[in-house]
Amino acid sequence: MLILVLGKGKTGTLVAEVARERGHGVRALDINENEHASALTAPSLAGVDVVVDFTAPEAAVENMRAVLALGGHIVVGTTGWYAKMNEMKALALQRDGGLLYGTNFSIGVQKLFRLTAELAKLDGYKFSIEETHHVTKLDAPSGTALTLKEIILGVRPGIDVPIESHRVGDAKGEHVVHAVSDHDTLELMHDAHSRRGFALGAVRGAEWLNGKHGAWEFREIFDQL
Repeated sequence: MLILVLGKGKTGTLVAEVARERGHGVRALDINENEHASALTAPSLAGVDVVVDFTAPEAAVENMRAVLALGGHIVVGTTGWYAKMNEMKALALQRDGGLLYGTNFSIGVQKLFRLTAELAKLDGYKFSIEETHHVTKLDAPSGTALTLKEIILGVRPGIDVPIESHRVGDAKGEHVVHAVSDHDTLELMHDAHSRRGFALGAVRGAEWLNGKHGAWEFREIFDQL
């Protein structure tokens, strides 16, 4: 496969590294080389199997529009753009493109999502979420924290699930789900030691998406990797 990585930040750089390790050809563009998706044209995408986006919310929307309008395939690890979700899904379907998105591409976090759904079934508990990321992360709460809240509310609609966000140094990403009753406390935690887990999940997602048409969330398909 030939993978085009959009974003040369810490995670984007790791995506390119992991893709090369797994035997793929890699091209990469930073945000200045692809301002307003200007580099995503039919000639430039010729031969590219899958685009992987780790940029910023506004840039990701522009990138998705450009890639999907050409019937291309794109994996989006950027968060904070979900108000445009319906538009992006519709575009993927209209143009026979492929879209794979997720708030977190770590396999460990996918397991956290499933464990949280089980935890939320407990009666007599109050639930809350705490997340910690690096100081340069733009969105707060994190997309992963919002997904955890969505999972809890899917089991227990209408309850209050507060989220506490911290931005500290170069923290890779920590999420804790608290369940507190009058008698005890349970906690589920995922603490990323490096960004490599996110990068590996994104590359494996790109391998899965290649040649498929439609739109999927990573939670739906990670068991197939």
